[in-house]
Amino acid sequence: MNAQHVERKSAAGRGTAPSPSPSGAARESVVYPGPVGSHTAAAAAALFPSAQLVPLPGFRPVVDAVADAEADLGVLPIESSLVGAVAETHDLLYEGQLSIVAETVLPIVHCLAGPESIDLSLVRVVRSHPMALDQCRGFLAALPHASALPVSTTAEAARLAREDGDPTHVAIASPSAVPLYGLTMLADDIGDHTAYTRFVSVARYTHAFDLDRSGARTAFSFVTKHQAGALHKAITPLAEHGVNLERLVSRPLPRTAWKYRFDAVVDGHPLDPVVRSALRAVKAETRELRVLGVYEAHEEGE
Repeated sequence: MNAQHVERKSAAGRGTAPSPSPSGAARESVVYPGPVGSHTAAAAAALFPSAQLVPLPGFRPVVDAVADAEADLGVLPIESSLVGAVAETHDLLYEGQLSIVAETVLPIVHCLAGPESIDLSLVRVVRSHPMALDQCRGFLAALPHASALPVSTTAEAARLAREDGDPTHVAIASPSAVPLYGLTMLADDIGDHTAYTRFVSVARYTHAFDLDRSGARTAFSFVTKHQAGALHKAITPLAEHGVNLERLVSRPLPRTAWKYRFDAVVDGHPLDPVVRSALRAVKAETRELRVLGVYEAHEEGE
């Protein structure tokens, strides 16, 4: 999983991405959960403005396409500022052999759209991605007769609304998806709060870049020992080495009931002597530790 890495800043200024292969024979192929018009499509375009962007039917097909070398890179959402971690992305990264190589953060605006104008009191079905439904709880609560139905992406919700043609069956989608799928805007900016989503790019290799550059982050996963205070013991070395723990997410281990792993992100590069020493100390206190990616942090001001 080691590979040379040449950095390229995206035109949108929202992350870094690996450059094309040295041959330069073809544009990078970047897959994302589609169809077109989703928030992840916008993130893929921000990270890779010159790449060939290819929508796929869901999160797992994206991971499988990259793992099977049918695509160079994939883009997936991994965290929402409102509802937290995107569980499916975390689990796919843990199950597979891919590595995070870039990230970007985008503001997320949701709107309600349907085949034609309709009084909102008549809406009966609202489709969207589960995370979008979570981010619009207040708005959905004001639709007394509507049922929320989860689908694979917000763009898929828009496509289904157009395909159904039933004005009472609508979608929560991005504003850009409304004209793309020939829908009518019924309500704009319906999220409970200002929302941001963190997206990551995944590849078959692990990122390598200049250790002197600031902004490096290391993602890793670990499984604690089955004893009292195991999590505290596992993360204490980070504080002792002065390594900042940016994120910590717990996820169940499917084959072991009521047992959990932890996905973490720390500031710094794993080859930096301080970070390397801290990770070694963490590993000594755990049953398993695996690095899931090395990448440049998205700058909050971008």
